[in-house]
Amino acid sequence: MPSSSVELVERRPAESTAHRVPEPQASVSDVPDGGYGWVVLFGCAVITWWFAGLSYSWGVTQAALVKQGLSTPSTLSFVGSTTVACIAGLGVVNARIIRYLGARKTGVLGIGLLGLGELLSSFATRNIGALFVTAGAVAGIGTSLCFMVVSTTPSQYFQNRRGLANGIVYASGGLGGAVCSFVIDALVSHLGLRWTFRILGLLTLATGLPAAWLVTERTTIRTGGGFIDPSLFRDPKFIALFLAGALGTFPLFVPPFFLPLYSASLHLSPSAGAGLVATFNFASALGRLACGFASDRLGPINILLLALVLTALSMLAIWPVSDSFTPLIVFAIINGASNGGFFATMPTVVTSVFGAARVGVAMGMIVTGWVGGYLLGAPIAGYILAAYGGRGAESTLEEYHPAMFWAGSMAAGAAGCVSLLRFTSSKSLLAKV
Repeated sequence: MPSSSVELVERRPAESTAHRVPEPQASVSDVPDGGYGWVVLFGCAVITWWFAGLSYSWGVTQAALVKQGLSTPSTLSFVGSTTVACIAGLGVVNARIIRYLGARKTGVLGIGLLGLGELLSSFATRNIGALFVTAGAVAGIGTSLCFMVVSTTPSQYFQNRRGLANGIVYASGGLGGAVCSFVIDALVSHLGLRWTFRILGLLTLATGLPAAWLVTERTTIRTGGGFIDPSLFRDPKFIALFLAGALGTFPLFVPPFFLPLYSASLHLSPSAGAGLVATFNFASALGRLACGFASDRLGPINILLLALVLTALSMLAIWPVSDSFTPLIVFAIINGASNGGFFATMPTVVTSVFGAARVGVAMGMIVTGWVGGYLLGAPIAGYILAAYGGRGAESTLEEYHPAMFWAGSMAAGAAGCVSLLRFTSSKSLLAKV
């Protein structure tokens, strides 16, 4: 909807809105850069720990399911892809949901569905169809709601430190992925897959629900428009950013989903595979934090471009020659850091280009464009691997090469789109948020 139709109303963070009378109109530019925003930031960080951490550690669960004989790597990667694809497929819908329910109720609903999906998955470890519903759809809808909450709420409390704030939130997801990778590996080894899902679900609900209750908006965005703002598609900057996200999401989940299987093909232990995913996620956390901080200093568009370039180079030049544990660690660090930089920087770029008043709609539209990459990125890599003779843990390095080169090429294409955005943006926008 056009920005002229948006009305902003200041909301006191700690009070209930049930009996609140309308308050004076507030300026979006009057951002406190802290205050209750730090509490909101903590709540968003805990939420991100679970929805991002569980998504990025799916490769460890997938390897255990492959070993159990449930299905092939390409099919099981579809389960993990379905979870994150809901973020994109429901992006525009969730932008409207958060507008009606508010950040707090949306966060509670999202984390509740995520935990429920984990609990239900404990009864679906022998049925691939049921796993698509529980770990894919139920947990996926919860993940998508959580993503919208943490992507749009912190920017209302921070301006000069907006990049750092987003970096802290998304760094929590990387740390969550690192810890969950080791935890899942240990739980599967000692208790089996069913109790692994149950324990993760209970932990998600026990910590995530109180955290979601802390999250509330500073401003309420009211509009009479529809789900999208058609005028954005006439903006070259929006088109470039939309295409960058659509292409850039294809390779993002290939490494964390396939590193455990790839390490097994090198005759490394399952714990080594879990360690690689944990390294990837820890590097992702550092990358999210560093890129968030750097966005405030060097400009978010420049940092987004750097992240995509490093993603492409690591997949095209490092992973294809990684035939032992040491180069794989190097790849996991570089690719993980750049991967995290993409997620931490994208909300900052959207906010800086389109403003806080339109960030919900613009972010919802851009994230919707990620559905293809989220849903098909890792499965396409799996099908390419199978087409060249790969058989999961029994594949050779050469059989993985085509999938690696395909993923790296998609990242390079996304970097090209951000380059176009950079050249069409003003110098002030490139210099700061």
